[in-house]
Amino acid sequence: MRRLWLLALTMGFLPALGAELVVYTYDSFVSWGPARQIEQAFEAAHPGVDLVWVAPGDSSEMLARLLAERQTGGTPADVFLGIADTELARALDRGVFQPYDPALVPNLQHIPPELMFDPTGHVIPFDHGYVTFVYDAERLPEELVPRTLEDLTRPELAGKIILEDPRTSSPGLSFLIWTVVHFGEEGWEGFWRRLLPGVLTITKGWSEAYDMFLAEEAPLVLSYSTDTAYSWIEYGSLRYQVITPDGEAYHQIEGMGIVAGSDQVELAHAFLNLVIQREIQELFPTSQWMFPVNALAQLPEDFARYAVVPERPVSLAPQLIGERLEEWLNRWQRLLVGG
Repeated sequence: MRRLWLLALTMGFLPALGAELVVYTYDSFVSWGPARQIEQAFEAAHPGVDLVWVAPGDSSEMLARLLAERQTGGTPADVFLGIADTELARALDRGVFQPYDPALVPNLQHIPPELMFDPTGHVIPFDHGYVTFVYDAERLPEELVPRTLEDLTRPELAGKIILEDPRTSSPGLSFLIWTVVHFGEEGWEGFWRRLLPGVLTITKGWSEAYDMFLAEEAPLVLSYSTDTAYSWIEYGSLRYQVITPDGEAYHQIEGMGIVAGSDQVELAHAFLNLVIQREIQELFPTSQWMFPVNALAQLPEDFARYAVVPERPVSLAPQLIGERLEEWLNRWQRLLVGG
């Protein structure tokens, strides 16, 4: 045993006994997603290292927390997992991430170029999906199912829609940007003026919104295009149906990066590489209910059958979002208070 220990010392393989890798993420990644399996795999590969998840809120809330901690003296976070492409520019402007070393993340070779949404080399994608609306087919009559975004403003749907706040929720922000793209600079505020009076509630995050939907508080919720697959695989039912209004849904790519100032850079790279490993990526469709980014990952048959890919995915360049986001949020907030 002593010979093995000395060999580890001389070759630089000494395990980081008692080390921690702190990963900030969002609540549903831990409660719904593959966090437990990732933790088990990572700790098995790195004996003596404790992987610690910190996830009390939605992704936008967690990013705000990270920004605040860095501004007031420092953060324990080594990795942030869950930054949406819609918030990339904001994070880069604040210097949240340090560049990753591609040589230490060999599984990057399996990610298609079109999903690599950060050309600066700070953030790596780990999953992607489509933000859209989902309805409860047992509680919403077929004639009331909205087929266009404008249909959401129909008086018959008043009190039947749950949204998420774009200031604190990444799907909420994706929807706001979707409306800007769809209606244009001259039209999106008018759409929201017509929409807001009929909305039942706007929650801080997706988890709260979806829990309300499952509790039958409203038959329409802003969620993801994989929810029919979820309904079938989890319950053997097609009760929860995906809508792609006007054939659209917002294409959301989620990324992860090493927090600037982390003293666990090697472990952080190992974590990034593990998350995009094929075996881990194949957990995402039926735990995270998102599409994997690793092209080698196989989709479960029922997921592939029922997960919806919209005819016309909507997206906007992160740089453009960064330039206009604060203005859009301010204008949306004025609408919320009746302005």
